[in-house]
Amino acid sequence: MHFINYYYEKIIKYDFINKFNYNNLNELPQLKKMILNFSCQNFTVQKFAITLVSLELISTKKGSITLNKSANVLLKIQKGSPAGCQVTLTKKIMYEFLAKLLVDIFPKIKNISGLKLKITNNMFFYTFPPNTIILTELQEYYPLFNNLPALNLTIVTTAKTNKELIFLIKSFQFPFLK
Repeated sequence: MHFINYYYEKIIKYDFINKFNYNNLNELPQLKKMILNFSCQNFTVQKFAITLVSLELISTKKGSITLNKSANVLLKIQKGSPAGCQVTLTKKIMYEFLAKLLVDIFPKIKNISGLKLKITNNMFFYTFPPNTIILTELQEYYPLFNNLPALNLTIVTTAKTNKELIFLIKSFQFPFLK
């Protein structure tokens, strides 16, 4: 069991029970999945290959190319053309990436308040700025990864209300909410 999963099982669950008065342990909010996404429109095949390789280095899981679902004449986007790259992390890989995020990535970011955080029903989003290499895996090959687009991180939970979601974010020690 990963130490963050252990922390959730032994500490955060009991905090939820005490704060929100749950009767059933299966109803407790938990992390479901994490989605890492590079949206890179109007890129060449070489740029898509570089973003796919960087996603694989970041997450240790093979990524996939996302396609446009609809056409837009004003933006010169065709239906079915590549729109970006994404990878979905679940279970053990998700907890390993979350540990890397909390221990390695967030402390290296100098302007942590500059990162965008959005909260919706049962998920929250972070957008890391483009051209910021904060991972040691990518720093070794800087000339290859120096022009990466913005990295979007989506974390999906089973929280039913925004209060539960914010409590879950604070319990995992994410550095953004006050």
